[in-house]
Amino acid sequence: MKKLGIVDKVLVGKAVPYTRGSVSGINKQVVTEPQQTTELGFTHDEQGDKRVHGGIEKAIHIYPSEHYPLWRSDIGDKPILQSVGAFGENLSSIGITEDNVCLNDTVRIGSTLLQVSQGRMPCWKLNDRFSQDDMAMRVQNALRTGWYYRVLEPGHIAAGDEIILCDRPYPDWPVSRIMGLVFQGCLDKAQLQPMLDLPLVESWRKLVQRRIDNQVLENWQPRVQGPTT
Repeated sequence: MKKLGIVDKVLVGKAVPYTRGSVSGINKQVVTEPQQTTELGFTHDEQGDKRVHGGIEKAIHIYPSEHYPLWRSDIGDKPILQSVGAFGENLSSIGITEDNVCLNDTVRIGSTLLQVSQGRMPCWKLNDRFSQDDMAMRVQNALRTGWYYRVLEPGHIAAGDEIILCDRPYPDWPVSRIMGLVFQGCLDKAQLQPMLDLPLVESWRKLVQRRIDNQVLENWQPRVQGPTT
């Protein structure tokens, strides 16, 4: 087993009215006490739109704290970037990024056993949160999305817990490589086909298969721009 990093902060939030008539749990707050995990994430955490957020495959979202200085450099020193939680993350980490964590990595954090399930597909709610019309697309293009864990063994997680790598079955497939092929618009069958041998979540598998079959890229606009009213 190998230490990958540590949990800097743990965050949870309630689903409350948000912008454009939506409901969201994106405004997560730092908590100091250990949080109990279930297969659906933290017991005190909520998601507004469970069609696209939460669930077993998106139980816990982690975001590297190392990204914050990069965003301040990119878009300015906005107030929302003064503390972690800007991206609606459940865990703020130190020491790991999308470049050095791989699909299906199994990790122990506190007493919880988790597994990397997928990278995040950012949506328009980030635009409104940052008062930046292209924020979701910026996050996508930068591949600074964070990633999701599924919970294999429930337990507790607290700030200061080490992130311990227990198993890495796909060392050649960091999250950034998978997201790069998807978000940068790859249509090359030779690069896409090996992805179908990975244990991708069903939505990502269907996306890759459609690209191979149809040689057409997805329309990201509804996701990254959202409703107009």
